[in-house]
Amino acid sequence: MNLEEKLKKQQYKEIWQQYCGFLDLSMNGYMKIQRRLMEEQVKLWSNCGLGQSILKGKHPQNLDEFRKMVPLTTYDDYADILLAKQPDMLPGNPVIWIQTTWEGGKHPIKVAPYTRSMLDTYRNNVTACLILSTSKEKGSFDVAATDKFLYALAPLPFATGLFPLALGEEIGIEFLPAVKEAVNMSFSERNKLGFKMAMKKDLGFFFGLGSVAYAVSLSLSSLTNGGGVKLSSLMQCKPHMILRLLQAKRRCKKENRAMLPKDLFHLKGFMVAGTDNLCYKDDLEELWGIRPMELFAGTEPSIMGTETWTRKGMYFFPDTAFYEFITEKDMMRNYEDPSYIPPTYLMDEVRPGEKYELVFTILKGGAFARYRCGDMYRCVGLENREDETRIPRFEYVDRVPWIIDIAGFTRISENGIRSVIALSKLPIINWVATKEYNEQNRPYLHMYVELERDALLNTAMSTNILKDLLSTYFKYIDQDYRDLKKILGMDPLQVTIFTCGTFEAYEKKTGKKIHQMSPSHYELKELLDIQESMNRVR
Repeated sequence: MNLEEKLKKQQYKEIWQQYCGFLDLSMNGYMKIQRRLMEEQVKLWSNCGLGQSILKGKHPQNLDEFRKMVPLTTYDDYADILLAKQPDMLPGNPVIWIQTTWEGGKHPIKVAPYTRSMLDTYRNNVTACLILSTSKEKGSFDVAATDKFLYALAPLPFATGLFPLALGEEIGIEFLPAVKEAVNMSFSERNKLGFKMAMKKDLGFFFGLGSVAYAVSLSLSSLTNGGGVKLSSLMQCKPHMILRLLQAKRRCKKENRAMLPKDLFHLKGFMVAGTDNLCYKDDLEELWGIRPMELFAGTEPSIMGTETWTRKGMYFFPDTAFYEFITEKDMMRNYEDPSYIPPTYLMDEVRPGEKYELVFTILKGGAFARYRCGDMYRCVGLENREDETRIPRFEYVDRVPWIIDIAGFTRISENGIRSVIALSKLPIINWVATKEYNEQNRPYLHMYVELERDALLNTAMSTNILKDLLSTYFKYIDQDYRDLKKILGMDPLQVTIFTCGTFEAYEKKTGKKIHQMSPSHYELKELLDIQESMNRVR
């Protein structure tokens, strides 16, 4: 029986227990599920061609041996087999392959196989997210088959394309516009049609990347305030929507402000995924009148976890993946010295306040084992009286320092930046790149560069020219970077030119080279202080 059938029978307690019961687990109960599913995965993965390509003849018999014998992995360890889509080499039979960008300038795409069991788990956990997004307290929710869902998701083969398909197996919620139509539309076309349909049918749910949800929200506001609702269209709307529009116009005129989405639509549930959600949550809440619920999601693991009605930390689903954690200190030591093997800690070993790099093994016949996905999380607590949980909860921090992700779109690496500089043939001899935030708390990539001494451009012109040229080549090697401008209207790059000799002076003063990717606050401050003192001397 799926969700829709249980709703018809008013089996509300059973629904909550089936989909959200993981929130009632004790730490011991949570780890029992983790270990039981992992013991099954150890056998499947260790005996397949993919597993043996990494284990090289070893055969772990239990979880402890698996953690000792299987090294920490990255996509490079799987690329040859997965990109060739060789199902006979995998621990489970893939029924669908999900795709995303790998690394601009070096690798165009990476793919991840999903088994039927993985999709069943995904379906259950997506439904849990839908339910929790409407919840005000434990056991309460408000979901109906007649609800309408604004479509703001990338289609298959991207991971978000699974969402409407999986949800459709549980409940007949209508997407606006319909998925089969939306996938063939541009971002702007989808927004306009979705808004027109929402005005006719109302709207209950919204899900997208935080940055995309914000762009869609602004688009809806502009359509409303720019005369997007015509009299001829109003005649096709439901009476309560016409009344709501008239009341909204009156209220906004009285308060002397532009109309916002919350004036027209009263969302039951609002979900966001991706990076940099913290930059958009407050603005999204102001626009819609409801605080977005954040999800953990990714191409390799699918949906990993969710916030609850408290919006005070996210919980990992125990049946999606087996989780291990590397402390920030050990992660950085491994970055400095690749020969150092960082220890990992399990879910029942994490500590509040500590930042961790996530490592996971996908369950249910998944391909990835002890996989470093490149995401960092902070443990914010081991239990929570507000939602009566006794398992750890986390908040997303950012990508690992050697990857700069802007608004959930880009994965800018050191290799990517080197490729851009090489292709552009710009006279850049030293550089650092970091993620910074503007006055509106929006993220951008800031490059601090040093040019060859005989570069003849004056500083003011050089900055503009460098920025334009670098942007051109970032767009050339990275489709996602192009989409930042096309979809979000963002210009994600800022360039600062340093005086010749700044980096050399830094090395003399500190005795070491600065990290090129995401240098620490103290490193960057030292570099900027040296630059400032050199300018004063000039």
